[in-house]
Amino acid sequence: MALERYGYRMLSAADGLTGLERFREHTPDLLLLDVMLPELDGIGLCRKVRETSQAPILMMSARGDSLDVVSGLEAGADDYVVKPVDTPVLVARIRALLRRVTFAPEAQESAGSAGPAGSAAAAAADRDADRDRLIFGDLTVDTRGLEVFRDGERIALAPTELRLLLEFAAHPGIVLDRQTLLRKVWDYGWDGDSRVVDLCVQRLRRKIGADRVETVRGFGYKLRR
Repeated sequence: MALERYGYRMLSAADGLTGLERFREHTPDLLLLDVMLPELDGIGLCRKVRETSQAPILMMSARGDSLDVVSGLEAGADDYVVKPVDTPVLVARIRALLRRVTFAPEAQESAGSAGPAGSAAAAAADRDADRDRLIFGDLTVDTRGLEVFRDGERIALAPTELRLLLEFAAHPGIVLDRQTLLRKVWDYGWDGDSRVVDLCVQRLRRKIGADRVETVRGFGYKLRR
């Protein structure tokens, strides 16, 4: 009811299995999952969704239950809130997650008809495409097409994982501390829980290579050139 007052259209489910069915049927823009659900709990549901979708997932956990938080993030959740949560805080987290999936490259215009002008436009487009592709060893990041390849094979990243990688790729070799990453990637205007960063880095490493993102103890992380 609170989210509908903010203009969101909601679908609800009283248990995890029903939630999974509704997700597959309606493909919502975002999932808000409670950890404690009958039939299939929120963590199990998160894992099921992640098998086929990179839709943003916001997990709700009981206050102070760090095990739920860690388990949810490891299962693939993008963020979490603790209960009880004020509606404005919940809405702010939802808006931040949705902003992460709405940033997209501008549509590229076609090169036009064949001929000298078309050839010149195509050549310019190729040069632009080269500039938009960042290469780090076996890893290629297309910053315009928002695609990531490892050894030529496309990697599916969740929105938060992609934004995290893009932030690293924009500053290769530079150490980024956790609070900076929280502000840049999670859109936190306040100090957030650094476990979100640590666990998202772990998930990213499993996909792009464990040695690609280096931990600098006491400071943060950096992307190896």
